[in-house]
Order: sequence, then structure tokens, then C-alpha cells
Amino acid sequence: MKEKQAVIFCSANKDIDEIFGQTAREVVRAVCSAGYGITSGGTIKGTMGVISDTCRDIGAYHRGVLPRFMADFAYPHLDEIVWTEKMSERKDCMREGTCLAIALPGGIGTFDELIETMTLKKLDKYPGRIVVINVNGYFEPLRELLDNMVKTNMLYPKDRALIDFISTVEELKSII
Repeated sequence: MKEKQAVIFCSANKDIDEIFGQTAREVVRAVCSAGYGITSGGTIKGTMGVISDTCRDIGAYHRGVLPRFMADFAYPHLDEIVWTEKMSERKDCMREGTCLAIALPGGIGTFDELIETMTLKKLDKYPGRIVVINVNGYFEPLRELLDNMVKTNMLYPKDRALIDFISTVEELKSII
């Protein structure tokens, strides 16, 4: 495993706008150019598959973490594969050893991974930086929800600041 490792949370759905796949490719290239290895869900599906293909294409280190019940979807060219029994174990293993967590647009699993990572960061149980790539405003409702939580005193401003919302890969390059 590389010294610096980034985990990327993203979609397993292939029926999404190509802008999400293109962004995933650009994110992998940017993160790897900055000296990081990649950890992901490690499947062939959706933007996870795009991440896997891009890592293979550029020769980047790629660790995939999958629950055993998803074995049929494992990407065949991972540098390392970590098997888990449960989805909750999967999330823990995905974050393990990482110093950067990136959320790309995705479904309920992506939100679960992102919010749990934010909670762990708040509790000083995740040491890394958390970045959301807000492609085409996808994460605006989440940003608004978090801002509303601050407004209603459900979330402290210092905890709201644990997630960086950015819109472009260029912004990502400037902060990693």
C-alpha cells in the first residue's frame, strides 16, 4: 500500500450522466499525481468501475474493499482486495489507513459512507480530510441541510466545516 491513501466513495450505478464518470477519471488522475494510492469499493459497477479502470490504465495502486456477498462484482485487476462479511465492516476497512476521503455523486451508500466519515471525524476517530466533489450541484441539498443544521443549532459551525464542498478537480488539486 502507498504511504498516502485516499478513499473514494461513489456510485455503483452505470445508468448515470457521463459527467460523473469523467469527473471520477479526473479525480483519480489528480489524486494519484499528488502521490496517493486509491481505496474504493472495488467493483466493476458504475463510477466504482470507472475508478478501477482508471487506476489500471495509469498504473496506480488500487485497494478494493468488498463484502463477500458482492464477490461477483469484484474488479479483476485490484492490487489488493479486502474481503469483509458486513457492509459496516466494509466502511471501516475502506477508511483504514487513509488520510483523504472524497465523495463523488452517488446513491444512499455514498451518503452513508460520507456521513459516517463526518461523524467519525467529529469524534476524532478519522484523521483525514473530507472533500465532496459537488459535480453539477449534485450535493447542494446536502450542503443546505448541513447549513440548516447549523442555523437551528443542531450542528456546530466547527463541525460543519469538517466537509469541504468543491466543484472542480482543479479545486481538488489546490487542496491536496
